[in-house]
Amino acid sequence: MSTDAHGSYDTVTVRREASVGRITLDRPEAMNTFSTDLATELDEALHALDDEDDIRAIVVDGAGDAFSAGIDLSEYDPDASEAAHEEWVTRMEEPFHTIQEMRTPVVAAAHGHAAANGIGLVAACDLAVAARGTMLGATAPKVGLFCMGPAVPLLDCLPKKRATELLLTGDLIEAETAREWGLLNRVAPQGEHVEAAMDLAETMAAKSPEALRRGKRAVNELAGLEYGEALDRSNEHFAGLCATDDAREGIAAFLDGEPLDAEEWPSDRTETEE
Repeated sequence: MSTDAHGSYDTVTVRREASVGRITLDRPEAMNTFSTDLATELDEALHALDDEDDIRAIVVDGAGDAFSAGIDLSEYDPDASEAAHEEWVTRMEEPFHTIQEMRTPVVAAAHGHAAANGIGLVAACDLAVAARGTMLGATAPKVGLFCMGPAVPLLDCLPKKRATELLLTGDLIEAETAREWGLLNRVAPQGEHVEAAMDLAETMAAKSPEALRRGKRAVNELAGLEYGEALDRSNEHFAGLCATDDAREGIAAFLDGEPLDAEEWPSDRTETEE
């Protein structure tokens, strides 16, 4: 069991480095496959960190030799009802929904293999980094299944032809190919993927907390709208942000030639005072 300031978990480890939270999938003996416990605890950890006002970004990585090899098929019950199967897989995919809805940006740091629900988690995160040599794929067809849940974030972040190729072939692709296709933001040298993801998280964490939270919500909303409607909604979001203390003080400081540091944002000061 891993114990830390954020509670006790059996299948994930949670810690923080300054204003960045870090969640490590911690079933290395099972290649960090999604058991019911891991899916539940990952979801709980995401919510817990998102509720902390001084956490500006979150990194998700994996212990051992792999990021995640998908769903733990030892939990599959061939005699279960269709309703029971739906309840089971809904729990597995809940972290994908949570990442989409939460206010804090999440960065995946993958290595080894990210397969099935593993590639789904990479795709669901706002940003993603992988170590060179990482293999990623929607491999469920190889066992008579299909990556239905991972298909949703994959179709959201990849062109349809690319996502469909992954989903229908079940083939693994290398990290460099995944970056070229748009699934990854960066490919890091082996052993440096977590550091690269932390660099991205810390870069975001230095910016206005209010701008990041409102901006993430706007990006997720605008992506599903028709072009003209998206522009109209973007203007509404921008106007709302202009009325915040972060914008007022951030712009004034920039015009004075002294941009605000991470701890100087008004929204951060308010949170600290509270």
